[in-house]
Amino acid sequence: MSEATSNGGTGTELVTLGGGCFWCVEAVLSELRGVQKAVSGYSGGTVESPSYEEVCGGRTGHAEAVEVSFDPAVISLHDLLSVFFTTHDPTTRNRQGGDVGPQYRSVVFYRNATQKAMAERVSGEIQAAKIWPRPIVTEMVPFVKFYPAEEYHQDYFRQNPERAYCQLVIQPKVMKFRQQFSAQLKH
Repeated sequence: MSEATSNGGTGTELVTLGGGCFWCVEAVLSELRGVQKAVSGYSGGTVESPSYEEVCGGRTGHAEAVEVSFDPAVISLHDLLSVFFTTHDPTTRNRQGGDVGPQYRSVVFYRNATQKAMAERVSGEIQAAKIWPRPIVTEMVPFVKFYPAEEYHQDYFRQNPERAYCQLVIQPKVMKFRQQFSAQLKH
């Protein structure tokens, strides 16, 4: 991808974010007004076209990530990143709750200097607001490549609401998100 974040002049920008389990990140961000698509996948590693099993093994260097296509005329990168930094715990290195390993790290894969600066700005704002009791450890890493995850991972929360992980982990996170960001929801 080029230095620009736009996608062919369509008014769409891309940002790739890792905040633990991609099912959780996708479930939250896909509900924001202005988000056109949220795709679960892998970024930041050294293996071409990794599988879920390889990434879960923690040896490919990839993080579970979500590639977000959004319309900046509807939701700014600042607001999108504010939701990202407040809906996962950016203060834990290589873990989110019970999910442990480098594939669950908090990371922003920035595509250009503007995205990097905005991610650093929002991280600083969240830190200054003391939303989290510990320092933010989110990595800021240049974007190289994104590999979409296997099809069964896409839209996982909506497709599998009866699964225990969805009910016990994702559902409470989504409900809290909906209360906190109700003015920014699609519905």
